[in-house]
Amino acid sequence: MTAGLTGAQRANISPVRGGQWPALRWVCAAVGSVLLADGLVLMALGYFSMGVTVPAMLGAAGSWLAWRWHGVHAWLDRTALRRRLWRICCALLLLWAISVAAFWAVLVQRIDHADKATASLAPQVILVLGSGTPQGQPSPALRARLDKAYEVARAHPAAWVVVSGGVDFGETLSEGQVMGNYLRAQGLDARRILQEESSTSTELNLRYSLPLLQAQGLGADAAVAVVTSDFHTLRAQRIARKVGYTRTIPVPAPTPLYIRYNAWLREYFATASSWLLREL
Repeated sequence: MTAGLTGAQRANISPVRGGQWPALRWVCAAVGSVLLADGLVLMALGYFSMGVTVPAMLGAAGSWLAWRWHGVHAWLDRTALRRRLWRICCALLLLWAISVAAFWAVLVQRIDHADKATASLAPQVILVLGSGTPQGQPSPALRARLDKAYEVARAHPAAWVVVSGGVDFGETLSEGQVMGNYLRAQGLDARRILQEESSTSTELNLRYSLPLLQAQGLGADAAVAVVTSDFHTLRAQRIARKVGYTRTIPVPAPTPLYIRYNAWLREYFATASSWLLREL
């Protein structure tokens, strides 16, 4: 990295600026290793989303930077422009991390508010949004939603339960069918369950469920408890309003710990994308 420099120039950058921050190097190594390992494990389990791939890429970059620490900083020290661009990139990364933290803080507040609101629910409908059915079985996140829906349904025996979701790629059973099977196996009265089996997104979950409610004499003004994962409550509520529901309350189900923060990060990107595209 120092080829072509005079002895005086090499002396001026030895130790390089990066060498003055040995603790930061180890932070990069530790955080990078954790993020990279997390991403690789989840991708091996079949999870591919921005919430998984972005941390994996950041982890790979951090690990490489820690490994090539002195060489990288020697290269940066060759010109003022390189150092300036490096600082700009670091500042942008820091601002992005702050925006993620701010989004998560808002999300935590909304989840806490929704949890408290759930206690005062008097729903006519409990609508469960789909979330993947690998090998014809509910994913861990979907199982948590269904367990939460079953809990609410037991507390409100007069409410209809709508399970919503179409056929996943590579599957033969719809999410709605798998979800209905799960609730029936838990002991929920089959006569209460309405299955929507065509939707492929949150908006379509809500839109395609509306005719099922109308067939029972209800409409978009019915009191609807929308059961979804905790990270999804904020966006689901806004989508429900866009579709035309006027009395919805999000009911948050806990996200499994091993995927929780990846799912929350994915939701950050999904919310940002929806906002930029004016979908909400």
